[in-house]
Parts: sequence; C-alpha cells; structure tokens
Amino acid sequence: MAEDKKPAAEVDIYRDTPVRFLGYANEVGEAFRALVSVGFVRATYGVASAYVLADTADKATKMSKEKDSDSSKVALAAFDTLVWQAFASVIVPGFTINRICAFSLTGLARALPHVAESSRKWATTGVGLGVIPFIIHPIDNLIHFVMDNTTRKYIGGVPSKPE
Repeated sequence: MAEDKKPAAEVDIYRDTPVRFLGYANEVGEAFRALVSVGFVRATYGVASAYVLADTADKATKMSKEKDSDSSKVALAAFDTLVWQAFASVIVPGFTINRICAFSLTGLARALPHVAESSRKWATTGVGLGVIPFIIHPIDNLIHFVMDNTTRKYIGGVPSKPE
C-alpha cells in the first residue's frame, strides 16, 4: 500500500529565506545613524520599504491564483500583508532602534564625558545592532496581537488560501 505523502511546505522567499533580512535594513540604518549621513539611513528605509511592497505583491499574486479567489480576497491579502509588514518590518522596529540608540548616545555622553564622541557613537551603533535580534520576535508578536484585535476583526481574520 502506498504511503500518503503530504505536499512539501511551500517556501516563502519573503519570510523563510535570507531575503527576509532586507526587511531589517532600516534597523541597521538606524543603528548606524550616528556614524553615517541621513541619506544612507533614508536609503535603508527605501530597501526595507521595497521589501514590504514586494512581499505585499507576492501575497496578492498568490491569492489571485487560488481557485476560489476573487478581487476582495486579493485586496484583503494585500492589505493585511502591507499593514503587517509596514508596522513589523519598518515603522515599529525603526522607531525602537532609533530611540534605543538616541538614549544610548545621550546616556554615554552623560556617564562617560571623557570618552571621545566618536567612540561613544561606535558604542551606540554596537548597542543598536546588538538589540536587533532581541526586538524582532516581540515586535512581530505585538503587531500580530494588535492586528488580530483591530484590522483583522474588521476584515474577518488573516486572509488565507481557500481550502
């Protein structure tokens, strides 16, 4: 008797591969803000925003190819992805790293005024880069929680493929 094989889970390049790290570009930019030009930081937001838009287009395209899909399902999938990614990949983590680095730089200036400013800026960048891995999952979970209790209630849950 042949064994029933489950189909392999589809790899989502925007969430399951190193492409996901493009969504963190602005966090790296914020960590380096004290050392680089504002143009560089803005460019990192451009990279992260392009990632968000690409993932949104990908999820809308995938929904449009489902057999029971219609334009409203496609729009809801795009909306949910866009809002979630915008908040979880760009807005909240960018703000968080910005504030951590700003407070770190100010705190180091007060605590260690005799240390060269360039050294304090490098230390701030190190702090910013160091906290990125620790803020990702809490922010993702927070955005899921907030959306599950706001927008997703209105749109009827997380858009998913028809069964």
